[in-house]
Amino acid sequence: MRKVDIAVIGGGPGGAAAAVRGARAGLDVVVFEKGVHGRDKVCGDGLTPRAIAALDELDISYADAHHIDGLRMIAGKVTRELDWPGGLFPAHGAVWPRRRLDAALIDAAAKAGAEIVYGVEALPRLVDGRVTGVDVGGETWQADLVVLAAGATGQAGRMLGAVRVEDETFGLAIRTYVESPRHADRHIEACLTLSDERGTAVPGYGWMFPAGDGTVNLGVGALSTMKGFKRLNLNRMVESYASLVRESWETSEFLQRPRAWRLPMSAQKRHGPGWVAVGDAAGLINPMNGEGIDYALETGILAADLFVDDPVDCAGRYDHEVANRFDGFLRTGRRFSLLIGHPWILRGGLRIAVGTDPIAKITLQVMGNLVDVDTPGASGRVLRLADRSLGLAEPLLRRTRAKP
Repeated sequence: MRKVDIAVIGGGPGGAAAAVRGARAGLDVVVFEKGVHGRDKVCGDGLTPRAIAALDELDISYADAHHIDGLRMIAGKVTRELDWPGGLFPAHGAVWPRRRLDAALIDAAAKAGAEIVYGVEALPRLVDGRVTGVDVGGETWQADLVVLAAGATGQAGRMLGAVRVEDETFGLAIRTYVESPRHADRHIEACLTLSDERGTAVPGYGWMFPAGDGTVNLGVGALSTMKGFKRLNLNRMVESYASLVRESWETSEFLQRPRAWRLPMSAQKRHGPGWVAVGDAAGLINPMNGEGIDYALETGILAADLFVDDPVDCAGRYDHEVANRFDGFLRTGRRFSLLIGHPWILRGGLRIAVGTDPIAKITLQVMGNLVDVDTPGASGRVLRLADRSLGLAEPLLRRTRAKP
């Protein structure tokens, strides 16, 4: 039996961030990753300024990434191109394909002294309701803290109850890559007005994320609150969106088969005796943009820092701190998703969201994960008002939600 301070299940951004932070603090850390070094992860590849701030906190160089100055939002015939505002977070984001981002993070963890074990599935070891370590291929690793960073689904999460709340919003997304002469654009693009093959408005968006390497990440995402969601054909949606942008971006044919993934936006549990869940495993994905890399990095850092400060009480303190940082904003996003599941509300709302510069700037901050219920200024006031109003309306919203 091996003994470590922290055992991490999953080597993505959240798990690697916890390992980097813990190992640099002198802890004995091991990371178990099912894939191989440099494995690909289906993702939009976009990094918000909030994610950049987390990479800066970890002292991770992103010189290999394509820097992004802002967001171009398209709603029908209206296009607004806005730069990231700066302030609390850097004034730039990036597009960094996940195979390179994840490799940079896990390499930093190894350099800091964490042990990385590839090609294995680690499962939490439960003793009298407490996680005491992990079991890996017949071998037991004892750990004072297990960090669940294995993404949205999997046996480890099911064992701990870190699964989606059944009645809550989730998302589906699909992406591929195309070649384009605009691969070095400094703005990512989001088309907010999408429809399915039956003409139903889709709460979600299509994206073009230029990677700066000759390619663009092209994809679409949709929320489960839309009318007819269960009949949604993602392959047809991404093909339809590709035809929509083909002329303006001068795109090639798909460079690979489009791949889809599920986006959890809630979790029944994100901590317990001896364990915490970070990032996607904790359901920490913004319902209004499907983004979660920044939350994964932040919660990975938080888990390690709290363990260093107090190994005994870190799990409960972690859950409390995550609730204070994120729950209000994400709760508002889930309630908002119920509202825009109705096509007529969605269409009207989009006209407002990009109709004027002041409102579009608030939309920009929401899409960039740059605002929460504690944010000062107009954006914070709007979000707090939305939180109160949607809270009062939630019973009605749930009764009248669109049939998926």
